[in-house]
Order: sequence, then C-alpha cells, then structure tokens
Amino acid sequence: MLRLQGEGAHNINLVTPSHYAKHLPPVLEKVRARLSIPLVYNSAGYDSIENLKNLDGLIDIYLPDFKYADTEISLRYSGVSDYFEVAKQNLVEMRRQQPKDVFYKRMMQKGVIVRHLILPGCVGNSCKALDAVAAIDPGFYVSLMAQYFPAGGVEARFPELDRRITQAEYDAVYAYFLSAGLKNGFTQDLSSAIESYVPDFNLHVTGT
Repeated sequence: MLRLQGEGAHNINLVTPSHYAKHLPPVLEKVRARLSIPLVYNSAGYDSIENLKNLDGLIDIYLPDFKYADTEISLRYSGVSDYFEVAKQNLVEMRRQQPKDVFYKRMMQKGVIVRHLILPGCVGNSCKALDAVAAIDPGFYVSLMAQYFPAGGVEARFPELDRRITQAEYDAVYAYFLSAGLKNGFTQDLSSAIESYVPDFNLHVTGT
C-alpha cells in the first residue's frame, strides 16, 4: 500500500475483499497513519455485517454493489435468497461509518458510492433496488451501470441473459432513478458493455 502511494496511486482499492475482510483490521491499523490517500472497500455488497463493523474507522470509501431487490432473481443468478436483506443492512452500516460524501478535485475522499448493474429483462428489479437505496439515504451517489454483456456460456444456463441491455431498458431505469428521489449519481453509455472489462483469467504469474 505504501509503495503504491509512493508511485502516485489516488487510492488503495481493496477489490472483492470479503473473503479476507476479517484479516484487514490489524493490517490497516498498522498502515493507516502513514497513508494520505483514501482506502476503498470495493465489494459485491453481500458482506458479513460483523466484518464491516470491525472496519469502522479504517475505511474511507465504501464502493458496494447493490445487485438485487428481487429474491427470485438473486436466487436464480447468484444462488442466495437473502441478498437483498443482507445488502440493505450492510448499506446502512456503510453509511453509518461514512455519513458524508467528500470530494476533492472531482475525486471522492470519503463516503459511499452504490453501484447497480442493470440486467436484461430486469427493469423491475432495478427499480426496487433504487427504491431501497433511496429509503436509506436519497443523497447516496449511485452508479447506474450499463456494462453487462453475456459471457461464460451464460446462454446455456440463463438464455434470457444472452444479450446486452437495450437503450430502452437503461432509459427506463434512469427515469425511475429520478422519480425515486435519488439526487446524485453517474450514468454509463451502452457502449461500455465490452469485453475489455473482463480480466484475462489465462494469465500466468511467474517469479516471487
């Protein structure tokens, strides 16, 4: 972390850290006083509430996904029926820890940004998710993501997901974002639904 700071990083982004979150507090307590850039907890939103509470005072920016409000959809696509309830309580805890969104030169320094990926045929799920976010805090910054594209043989298991979202679907969710009372957010062009977002999982790491 200190090396990255020295190389000019704008933040330390802990990506998908849920599986090692319980080990983070002693590490962050050791390094935090020497960091002058934000620490970002970047997760799928389906975290242990106990782990989040143990991070109180150590994380500057929470960057959670808020994927599902529809239980049938979360069960079908992610194999969990309690995603909505877990993600809601986690969002409340994240906001408790970081109650204000602070920016400097257009870059967040403290706060919470909620990401929502719009899925094909799931406009209703997106609208319910936005309602839930607004009910917690209508001031949340919400990123409405249009970058979904089919991959990994999805057509065999979930043929309804074997397409990108349409402009009409994105526009419907964006219109609902405004009517739900949300005030802050980021939009994304449909042209962002490209495969360059996917890491090359065939890379081989060598050396020590």
